[in-house]
Amino acid sequence: MIIVVACLGLLACGIVKTTYKVTKGTVKAGYKVTKFAGKTVYTVGKFTIPVVLAPLTWPLTHADIESIDDLPPKDAIKQGRVKTSPYVVKGKRYVPMSVEKARNYKKKGIASWYGYETYRQRGGHMTANGEAFDPNGLNAAHKFLPLPTFVRVTNLDNKRQIILRVNDRGPFIDGRIIDLSAGAAKKLGFYEKGTARVIVETVNLDG
Repeated sequence: MIIVVACLGLLACGIVKTTYKVTKGTVKAGYKVTKFAGKTVYTVGKFTIPVVLAPLTWPLTHADIESIDDLPPKDAIKQGRVKTSPYVVKGKRYVPMSVEKARNYKKKGIASWYGYETYRQRGGHMTANGEAFDPNGLNAAHKFLPLPTFVRVTNLDNKRQIILRVNDRGPFIDGRIIDLSAGAAKKLGFYEKGTARVIVETVNLDG
C-alpha cells in the first residue's frame, strides 16, 4: 500500500511518500516490566531495555522537528499527544501508521545509526516521545511506526538479530528506513560501516 501525505495550510510543506509492507505471522515475544527509582525496565526475550523520561529542559535529538500534532514538540510530549500524531520536519508533514497497522509491519531496507554528536555535548537529549536518549542503549528511530513500538532488526549480511524500542523519529535521509543507536549498531555489527541491509519487524508483546 502506498501512502501519500500532502500538507495542508503550511506554505513550505512538501509531500512524503512511503510504502508499508504488511504481512501475517508477525514476531511475538514474552516480556516482563520492572519499575524502580524512576526507571522502567523491559525485558524482552534476552534483551533488557531501560526507559527513563527525560527532563523537558533537555533538547530533542532532532532539532528539525518543528511540530507534533500541530503543537510545539515539547507541548505535545507534555500532553501525551505523540504516539501516532502527525509531525513536521523541514516543512514536510509525516503521518505515522495506526497501532493496528503497525502490528503487522515488516520491511526490508537500509539501517543507519545516529547520536554521535550527543557524545560531545553536555547534558542529555530527549527523543520524540519524551524519553532520555541513550546512545549506548537498545533504541531506534522510525518515521512512521507509533511511539513507542518494539521491533526486531535482522542484519541481512551477518544474520545477527536484536530487539529494540522505537522511541524517536527519523532517519530523514532518503533510502533509509530506520536509525539505530550506536550501541545497537555495534551489536548488529555495522557500527564501523555505518549502514547495513536489514529487515525490520514489529514485535507484539505477549504477557
